[in-house]
Amino acid sequence: MTVGIGVGVAVLDQSTKWWAEHALSLGERVPILGDLLGLQLIYNPGAAFSLGTDATWIFTIISAVAVGVAIWFTLRVRTLSWAIVIGCLGGAAVSHLGDRLLRPPSVGQGHIVDFIAYGDWFIGNIADIFIVGGVVAVLILATTEHDRDTAEAPQ
Repeated sequence: MTVGIGVGVAVLDQSTKWWAEHALSLGERVPILGDLLGLQLIYNPGAAFSLGTDATWIFTIISAVAVGVAIWFTLRVRTLSWAIVIGCLGGAAVSHLGDRLLRPPSVGQGHIVDFIAYGDWFIGNIADIFIVGGVVAVLILATTEHDRDTAEAPQ
């Protein structure tokens, strides 16, 4: 189930990126909710808020590690709630790793396709939504005694 969710998240993210590249003009903003939410295609070499634009290869390594961690947790997950969360985070990490490895300008230094503009704060994509939601869910699950006890790996 975790793998299926992860595949679904990765396919959804890559499909919407494909759509954005074919439907939007680079840099041009299309308002959806005035200035609050819009569509704007950019290629981000860095991380959130375009931080670390000169260190793209570091984000490739971080994405690869995140995929490895997701695989490790997938093999140990014991509850439905954790399976969903790990699937969401793993799928987003796989999608971002794919961008880093397969998109221009080069292998390992590919730029992430971002197209959801949140005011003047930042521009992201579907995988980013799953990452933020997944992190919030991890915090909730980790602080919930019942889920924490049942999500531990077998000894």
